[in-house]
Amino acid sequence: MTEGGSHGYQRQTCIEAEMTVRPPLRSLAVRIVACALFALACVEGPTGTPAELTALPRPLTAGESRVLDASNGFAFDLFRRAAAADPAANTFISPLSVSMALGMTLNGAAGTTLDSMRLALGLGDATLDEINRGYEGLIALLRGLDRTTTFRIANSIWYRQGFPFRQEFLDVTQEHFDARVSGLDFAAPSSVTTINAWIEQATGGRITKVIESVEADDLMFLVNAIYFNGKWRSAFDRTQTVDATFQGAGGGQNVRMMRQEWTPPHLSTALFDAVDLPYGNAAYAMTVLLPKPGIDVHALVDSLTPLRWAAWMQQFEPREIDLRMPRFKLEYERTLNEDLSALGMRIAFDDAAANFHPMTTTAAQLYIKYVKHKTYVDVHEEGTEAAAVTVVGVGVVCACGPPPFHVDRPFVFVIRERLSGTILFIGKVVRIPS
Repeated sequence: MTEGGSHGYQRQTCIEAEMTVRPPLRSLAVRIVACALFALACVEGPTGTPAELTALPRPLTAGESRVLDASNGFAFDLFRRAAAADPAANTFISPLSVSMALGMTLNGAAGTTLDSMRLALGLGDATLDEINRGYEGLIALLRGLDRTTTFRIANSIWYRQGFPFRQEFLDVTQEHFDARVSGLDFAAPSSVTTINAWIEQATGGRITKVIESVEADDLMFLVNAIYFNGKWRSAFDRTQTVDATFQGAGGGQNVRMMRQEWTPPHLSTALFDAVDLPYGNAAYAMTVLLPKPGIDVHALVDSLTPLRWAAWMQQFEPREIDLRMPRFKLEYERTLNEDLSALGMRIAFDDAAANFHPMTTTAAQLYIKYVKHKTYVDVHEEGTEAAAVTVVGVGVVCACGPPPFHVDRPFVFVIRERLSGTILFIGKVVRIPS
C-alpha cells in the first residue's frame, strides 16, 4: 500500500464547505443518491478523515423523486448529443446547471412552449408548482451533506431596466431558486462587466467571461453558476505521479499519470470497468468508466440510460486495484440550442411561435435566443475543482431598430416626377446584370 492509499487519509486537508445552493440537483443528486445506495461498510478512518456518509438524512418525497428521476434521463440525453457533436473533442457538461437555468425559465413559459420545455427536461405533465417545490426540496435536503467539500450553486436574473416583466415571475425565481434579480441599463457597457463579474465570483474565478455583449433585442439573462472543490477521500501521492502514454484520439500522448494502490468501489461489465473515487465524507464522488479494449468510447456513451445507470450504481463492490489516472485540466463551451431543440423544445427558440407571455405584462413576442454553457475542471492529486455556468438569453421581436427592407429578390422600380405625378420610367428586375 502506497502512501497515497488508505493511509493517505492522514494527509486529507479539510476545507470549509459553502452550501449556498439553490434548486434541483440533476446528475449531482443522482450521484449523491447512488453513493448512498452503494452502502459501503463505514470504516472510521485515521484522525482527520471525516466519517463516511452512507445514507441521506431523510427519504426523498414523491415530488423530489419525480424531479430526480426526470433529471437522470435529461442528463444522459444531453450528454449524448453534446458528445456526438464533435466525436474527436473532449466534452464536459453540468446537466444540473443547464436544468436549473431552464427551470427558472420554465416559470415564464406557457402553452406548447411550456409543454416542450417540460418534455426536454423529462418532467412530463408535472405542474410548475410541483417542479419548483421538487427542486427546492432537493436543495434543502442536500445542503450541508459534506462540510469538507466546497459546493456552491448560485442563480441570478438580469433584465433590461424599465421593461415590464411580471413581478410574479421574478418573485417565484427568488422563492424557489434563491435567485438574485437585478435590473440593468443594457445600453451601458458596464452591464456586461457586471454580469461577468458575478459569474466570476460565483465560480471561484474559474469562469470569467460568458456574456460577450448585450444586443438591442436582449431582454433578460437567466444565469446558473456552480462551483465544486473536493479533496479525494484517499489522495494520490504526488511522488508516485510519473510520465506515461495516453492513447488518445489521433495517437499517443505524453501525460502525467497519478497512481495509487487501494480498495475503492469497483464494477466490471461487458462494456466497461469502473471505479468510484469519493471526496470528503463520500457524499460526492467521481465515477470513472473505462471502456473495455476494443469498445469505442462513443458506444459506451450511447449505452447510458437511467435504468442501466441505476442498476450499475448498486453493483459496485470494494476491490483492490492499481489505479492509474492522468492529471488533466480542461475548459469546455457550447451553445445548446440544437441539442435542446432535438430533445423537444425547439419552439422555445422560435421567435414567431414561442410563448413567454407569463414573463411580461405586454404583448411583446419573447423567445430564447440561446442557451450558452461553459465549464471548467481540474483533476489533480489532491482532488477536483470544477465550475459551470449556463446562461439562458431571452430576446424580443421588437421595433428596436429600423424595419428590414432588403431588396434581395425580384422587384419593380419607378422613376417619377413627384409633384405632377408623371411616371418617367418603370421597370422590373428579376436578375441583376453582371
